[in-house]
Amino acid sequence: MNRRDLLKQIALLTGGAVIGGELFLTGCKTGAKMDAGFTPVTIAMLDEVGETIIPATSTPGAKAAQIGEFMKTMVTDCYTAAEQTAFTEGIVKLNDACKKMHGKDFVECTPQQRKELLVSLEKEAKNFNDKVNKENEAASKQDPNNPNLVRKPIHYYTMMKQLTLFGFFTSKTGMTETLRYIPVPGKYDGAFPYKKGDKAWAESGC
Repeated sequence: MNRRDLLKQIALLTGGAVIGGELFLTGCKTGAKMDAGFTPVTIAMLDEVGETIIPATSTPGAKAAQIGEFMKTMVTDCYTAAEQTAFTEGIVKLNDACKKMHGKDFVECTPQQRKELLVSLEKEAKNFNDKVNKENEAASKQDPNNPNLVRKPIHYYTMMKQLTLFGFFTSKTGMTETLRYIPVPGKYDGAFPYKKGDKAWAESGC
């Protein structure tokens, strides 16, 4: 699966276009640099968020791909200022929601408690994104020729989930230890044997 196809799959899974998707493919530079909210502590927390989304089983999870550092880089280089603010404020909101639900910080919770929180945020994000998408669509119709129209950002958890999926499955860990990897161009074999349970294929390139 190449990166463009992966972005399409993530969009289907998360219910909306991947934030910064085209920039991921062409090289990210929005000019909106902001590191606020990214510290070793918050990056470690994002590692655990990613690990809850893609946990280690017989293959590595998202933390093995240093997903927290990946999120920092992508948000800094590929997100607009409004999206960056929504994401970094979301780090605090996620931890506050965890304290409200479980009485402790996210990193102190058990895997089951973390999963319960993210399931709750998934539902919250769907309702939030449905509303935001309608508002953005209405704004676009009112001013269709405005190139500077600022779209409202989607829910912070959706951003985290999109970045986790994209970062993991384009990482060396995801491509070589979770997916089966063959360098492009490689050879075509239309009759290559497949057994139920085999890993999906990964390929290099965009």
